[in-house]
Amino acid sequence: MAQDDIRIAWHRFGLGPRLGETPPRDARAWLEGQITTYRPMIAAASSRVIAAEIFGLIEQRRQARQEARLMGAGQPMELNAVGPASRRHLVEAIGVRGASALTTDAPFAERLVHFWSNHFAVSVEKQRMIALAGAFEFEAIRPHVMGRFSDMLLAVERHPAMLLFLDQAQSVGPGSPAALRAEARGRRRGLNENLAREIMELHTLGVRTGYGQTDVTELARALTGWTVGGLGPQGRAAEPGSFVFAPQLHEPGERRLLGERYPAGGLEQGTAMLETLARHPATARHIATKLARHFAGDAPPAAMIARLEAAFLRSGGDLPSVYRALIASPEAWAPQPVKFRSPWDWTIAVLRTSGVRVFPGQALSGLQQQLGQPVWKPGSPAGWDDSDASWAAPDAVMRRVEAAQRLAARAQSATLDARALARDQFPGTSSPTGAAVARAESPPEALALLFASPDFMRR
Repeated sequence: MAQDDIRIAWHRFGLGPRLGETPPRDARAWLEGQITTYRPMIAAASSRVIAAEIFGLIEQRRQARQEARLMGAGQPMELNAVGPASRRHLVEAIGVRGASALTTDAPFAERLVHFWSNHFAVSVEKQRMIALAGAFEFEAIRPHVMGRFSDMLLAVERHPAMLLFLDQAQSVGPGSPAALRAEARGRRRGLNENLAREIMELHTLGVRTGYGQTDVTELARALTGWTVGGLGPQGRAAEPGSFVFAPQLHEPGERRLLGERYPAGGLEQGTAMLETLARHPATARHIATKLARHFAGDAPPAAMIARLEAAFLRSGGDLPSVYRALIASPEAWAPQPVKFRSPWDWTIAVLRTSGVRVFPGQALSGLQQQLGQPVWKPGSPAGWDDSDASWAAPDAVMRRVEAAQRLAARAQSATLDARALARDQFPGTSSPTGAAVARAESPPEALALLFASPDFMRR
């Protein structure tokens, strides 16, 4: 039983043990200790530094194209340094994210960072996200992962990455001063509901939880004026990449959300609505279900969900209280593996087991692309699907087997005893895996067999 608990704490709750890591005496106490000792790693660069560079390059490109048109010349040679600069910031951020996962003494906390980053997903499929996605995780997620859900929610929705990703920066209240001035000049500027819809459907309440289109529109109206410094006439005077509330874009009047009235106001109107959504019972149920699914399998027991939901509501959305309820849930400690590792999860476990502490951002980015889970590039605002069906397809497993061979070859396999790793760092590893590793003809082959084994693929 103790061996099972160590394996579960290391793999299901954590990111896999580091090479030579001493097993904890008390697996549950080890996890609880990380709630208080976790310290978030600092970002490679802040969103304001990144925005100042990228927005400046965009403006230079705009001016160059305008001058070329005025002079009747063709388009200037791609004065476009935006793409390379954006990709440089992305690769640097991926490298820092990888280093944090490989070296952390709090792997349970680090897993929670990855969980919340996926819950509040942005995607580098949008060009402006390429440079900002990493800063979003480091600024909006990591500092709040051991705080209150409402604080994380507010930090997420005010971050320039989310405002740009879901087009909130271009949302204008139809009755706002800016819209009325534009209308007088024969132009129309309108409301964008993308952020409001995803806040309700993905970030808080979840789907089919009793809200309607009117609620989405009312939240969208309350959020008008939330924009990004350095963009447009309203934000141009502010520091690039900062959060800006522009009153001239805000839709005047009182609002109603889920039957509750919000007086006319400015920034505080949208903030109050987010507070309401953060503490709503449907939000508690939505968050509890996703956490239970991540730690207890694709069909988590109803009793476990109810326990996490109660902890969320009782504590007012205090996330450490929810995590403690998670650790105390017997359903999360089922001895058999309950989840198929995602490509990121599997890669980090392989590298930690191999003793790797530094892995270049470019290489890590390329590997995740090959394995089907490019970093910060999910196919939708819903993030990556957290179910076995998304990662256990035969072709995906084959790509992982090939990657296992490459990673084993570059590891210090001559000094790594795969049999000892299977025995010591993976207590409870099945006898078929141990037998296959023992029959390997070389240390790299033994290591590759361990990394590609069913025991290692699951947690």
